[in-house]
Amino acid sequence: MYHPNMFEGHHMFDMTTKSTSDNDFGITGSREDDFETKSGTEVTNENPSGEELQDPNQRPNKKKRYHRHTQRQIQELESFFKECPHPDDKQRKELSRDLGLEPLQIKFWFQNKRTQMKAQHERHDNQILKSDNDKLRAENNRYKEALSNATCPNCGGPAAIGEMSFDEQHLRIENARLREEIDRISAIAAKYVGKPLGSSFAPLAMNAPSRSLDLEVGNFGNQAGFVGEMYGTGDILRSVSIPSESEKPMIIELAVAAMEELVRMAQAGDPLWVPTDNSMEILNEEEYFRTFPRGIGPKPLGLRSEASRESAVVIMNHINLVEILMDVNQWSCVFSGIVSRALTLEVLSTGVAGNYNGALQVMTAEFQVPSPLVPTRENYFVRYCKQHSDGSWAVVDVSLDSLRPNPISRSRRRPSGCLIQELPNGYSKVTWVEHMEVDDRSVHTMYKPLVQSGLAFGARRWVSTLERQCERLASSMANNIPASDLSVITSAEGRKSMLKLAERMVMSFCSGVGASTAHAWTTMSSTGSDDVRVMTRKSMDDPGRPPGIVLSAATSFWIPVAPKRVFDFLRDENSRSEWDILSNGGMVQEMAHIANGREPGNCVSLLRVNSGNSSQSNMLILQESCTDASGSYVIYAPVDIVAMNVVLSGGDPDYVALLPSGFAILPDGSVGGGGDGNQEVISSSTASESCGSLLTVAFQILVDSVPTAKLSLGSVATVNSLIKCTVERIKAAVACDRGGGGP
Repeated sequence: MYHPNMFEGHHMFDMTTKSTSDNDFGITGSREDDFETKSGTEVTNENPSGEELQDPNQRPNKKKRYHRHTQRQIQELESFFKECPHPDDKQRKELSRDLGLEPLQIKFWFQNKRTQMKAQHERHDNQILKSDNDKLRAENNRYKEALSNATCPNCGGPAAIGEMSFDEQHLRIENARLREEIDRISAIAAKYVGKPLGSSFAPLAMNAPSRSLDLEVGNFGNQAGFVGEMYGTGDILRSVSIPSESEKPMIIELAVAAMEELVRMAQAGDPLWVPTDNSMEILNEEEYFRTFPRGIGPKPLGLRSEASRESAVVIMNHINLVEILMDVNQWSCVFSGIVSRALTLEVLSTGVAGNYNGALQVMTAEFQVPSPLVPTRENYFVRYCKQHSDGSWAVVDVSLDSLRPNPISRSRRRPSGCLIQELPNGYSKVTWVEHMEVDDRSVHTMYKPLVQSGLAFGARRWVSTLERQCERLASSMANNIPASDLSVITSAEGRKSMLKLAERMVMSFCSGVGASTAHAWTTMSSTGSDDVRVMTRKSMDDPGRPPGIVLSAATSFWIPVAPKRVFDFLRDENSRSEWDILSNGGMVQEMAHIANGREPGNCVSLLRVNSGNSSQSNMLILQESCTDASGSYVIYAPVDIVAMNVVLSGGDPDYVALLPSGFAILPDGSVGGGGDGNQEVISSSTASESCGSLLTVAFQILVDSVPTAKLSLGSVATVNSLIKCTVERIKAAVACDRGGGGP
């Protein structure tokens, strides 16, 4: 989990061992310095800092005469060396006059001193490299031993450590997915035509675009905010295209009507929104269809209506908020936990007067919950931005299914978005409306109470995420270093670089923890709610990730402990040894701390693991923890010490290789516990006090540094065993903690 490469230790520091052996014999200086030093003055073993030849011009075959410098001369020379190790001719003459020595003696003393210091530094550096090499060897041996003792995750017997080619594995995954897709489409079509259509869909398997075997998270076209490439897109994202000229007038008319509906829904009260006892509001559907008879048509059969509204004041001005919402890259970044991927298909209008007033763009997006057990929601929609006469701004989305009906669509977006009002202090009041029609029958029973409560995809999650991200952005833009930040961060530039690196780590984690169809998941074991889903990704030519084959494993489970208690337990460095297998019980020390908002748990930390095991000592971990009303995250990644020093000094963090792992903690959306999906749904206001949590654990591990290598089944079994062991440790630790104090 910690080391970027669990299964290889190919002596990456062997190139330094020769230098180490040379230093044992004192061979450290350059040829030029060595020649100049031997031409006259030599340093003796008795006094290496100040014993030199008195006559540097005498012939080398004669016996050399040595001159011992006085204590005062040595002190003056040492003092001057600290200030200027390379004196020029003028400075050497002044020193010779002050100390009563020849200028050539001064020159040779400084040459010898520089050679001596260089030798000391090289010996120290080589010792560090040798120590790192020993750590890698030890860890490599440990994982080889773990592989040799691997057991089958299904039967518990000895694992047959065979090898499967990378291409073969993903071809099997693709074939299985296509077969399921054909069966599903055939079943849907049979409802309309009255007979099975399996044979008529046979060409689909041959003509369907095959997904690339390169499962690396990348960009979609030129959109840096799109997580996942064109391969692996879902049903809707695969079938959409740029709207035709004849459709554009209808899209504009639909967007204008949606804007009017959004503003009225954001401002209306009873009877459209009916308040409840738990501080939430319920949309009166009868009143809704009376108020908005046009809309996008009646609710399709089999879809459930899901509507919510939430307001909050965020620490960002309205202009920046509008820009975030209208720029697909920024939108995907700020809401990376919700938006698994997004793409602007076509910009119909860029706005007027140099801003986004009147901007109109056709988009596709996929929305997720951080768990592989909750299917994503895919939408094809138009986004429209408008500034109203009172100075407020509104951004609205509405599905375009009415233009291109899709029989396999599982969700559609009625007018949803936000109303933004400028406040005198530079902040903004945001009123968010989410109105969806969804088919959530495929959601795992453990997550159904959460989804049906509105916390999974509702307005409160969007607003809570926006509040937290605005606070984080304000923290990253701060020029001063708060007193709470530890002294290892020495500059504002280093602080910003560390926050930027942590942001990339969080986005990478979110892209692999959900059920996004951008990735090929295969279930490696089946144990009820503890299913572990493993995907593979091939990483090449990406400075932000180590090259090779990466295994990403994720599992979700329910525990009878409140989300806040679970969050505090997992983010606390003092309790890390209770669940972190590879730390071997080592003590964890926080070296740097950056607060990211008002909530104490929202912070970025740099941790050092001090383990008795030499292979784990002095390990650095970058960690970000964040929490809001909708859920919490604890995400971490091992980082290279040299690379982290560059980041802390303000260097570019994009070239630091990261493989993030971590946890997503959600309320179970119910009271009564059990996680069986039959509980009473509760409001998000009491979510933090609910008796249970839905915890998702995800690891990313490099199993081979060669991207073209074969994937060992033993590696899959080991990763599967590692995540299951971690889950059991967490359950045992929080159960013990609960027994001591209760949730």
